[in-house]
Amino acid sequence: MTRQILFLTGTRADFGKLEPLAAAARDAGHRVTFFVTGMHMMDRYGLTVNEVRRMPGVAVHEFLNQRPGDSQDVILAKTVMGFSDYVTEHRPDLIVLHGDRIEALAGALVAATNYIPSAHIEGGEVSGTIDEVFRHCNTKLCAHHFVSSDAAKRRVMALGEPEGAIHVIGSPELDFHAGPSGVSLDDVRAHYGIGFQDYGIVTFHPVTSEQASMGAQAQMLFDALTASGRQFVVIAPNNDPGSEAIFRVIDALPASQFRVLPTMRFAHFSELMKNAACLVGNSSAGVREAPFLGIPSLDIGTRQTNRAQTSTVSSCAATDSATIAAFLRDQWGRRHPRHNGFGEGRAADRFVQVLGDPGFWTRSLQKAFHDISSETAP
Repeated sequence: MTRQILFLTGTRADFGKLEPLAAAARDAGHRVTFFVTGMHMMDRYGLTVNEVRRMPGVAVHEFLNQRPGDSQDVILAKTVMGFSDYVTEHRPDLIVLHGDRIEALAGALVAATNYIPSAHIEGGEVSGTIDEVFRHCNTKLCAHHFVSSDAAKRRVMALGEPEGAIHVIGSPELDFHAGPSGVSLDDVRAHYGIGFQDYGIVTFHPVTSEQASMGAQAQMLFDALTASGRQFVVIAPNNDPGSEAIFRVIDALPASQFRVLPTMRFAHFSELMKNAACLVGNSSAGVREAPFLGIPSLDIGTRQTNRAQTSTVSSCAATDSATIAAFLRDQWGRRHPRHNGFGEGRAADRFVQVLGDPGFWTRSLQKAFHDISSETAP
C-alpha cells in the first residue's frame, strides 16, 4: 500500500542520513516529501536546499525558520509553528526525523501532539552536549525507532520504549559511502578549487553549552594544525550558538594551508573523505564515516564524548596541542580495517523492509513505559 511519508531535514548532515532512506521509500512506491528548513535555507551555509531539490522523484516544501542570531528556543518555536501548519494541511501517514537537532525536536513535538505516527532515526546515541538531551526527548516523543546498533537499541529500551518498536538498521549515511561516489577526486578538486594533493579534513562545530569558549578552542586547534605544516580542507561549522567565534578564526586562516568551504555536495564529500589522510574535529563523520572507511580521526572536545567505539578514533581537548601534533605525525595517511560497528551500508534496505510490514502501520500511538527488566535486551 502506498503511503505518504514526510521527511524533516534541517541541516546538510541530517539530509545525508535521510536521503538513502527517502530514496528507498520512493523506490518502494511511497509518496515522499521533504520539509526543508534550518541551515538548508541560509546562504552562509551554502544554501543546501539545492541539494534536496536535486533529488529526483520527491516533493520539497521549504520553510525559513530562523534569522541570524535567533536563539535555539526561538528557532524551536518558529519551527513548531511552520511544521504544524504544514502537517495539519497535508496529514502525512508517517513523519521521519533524525537525531538531535532543534528542528527534529520540533517535528517530534508536532507529530506527538497531532497523533501522527513518527519514526526517529539514530536514537539511543550518546554524546557530551545538550544534543543528547534533545535526542532522548525525540525518542520519548516518537512512535518508531530505527537505530544504528544493538547498544543504541538497549538505550532506547532503557528509556521505556518497547522492543517491538525498535529496529536496528545501522547508520544510514554509511549506505552512501559503501559504494562508488560517482565522481573522481580530480572532479572534486576542480569543482571546489582544492589544490592540495595530500590533505586532511577538518570540521569543528560549536558546543552550545561551551559557546563562551568556542573561539578560544578553535584558535588553539587551528594553531596546532597550522604548526604541523600539513594542508587541510575545512568544512564550515553549523549555525549553533558559538559559531560566529569559530568563523572569526577560520576567516583568518592562511589559504596556503587551508581551503575553507561552506558546504559540499554529498557525492563530492564522500570522495574527498575516501581519499583524505585523516579527519580532525568534532563532527559525527569522524566517529562514524571515518572508521567505516578505515581513515584515522581525531575527535576534539566534548561534542562526541562516548560516541566513538573503535581504536581508529583518538580524542583530546582543543587545547592539547601535543596530542594533536602526535596524531598528525603518527596517523597521517594510515589506513585501517573497516569498522562495521554501525552497520555495513544496508540501512535503507532494512528501513523499507520494516515499512513493508503491515503491523508497522497499525501500531498504537498510545505509549506506555516498558521497564527494561520486563523486556529481553539484546
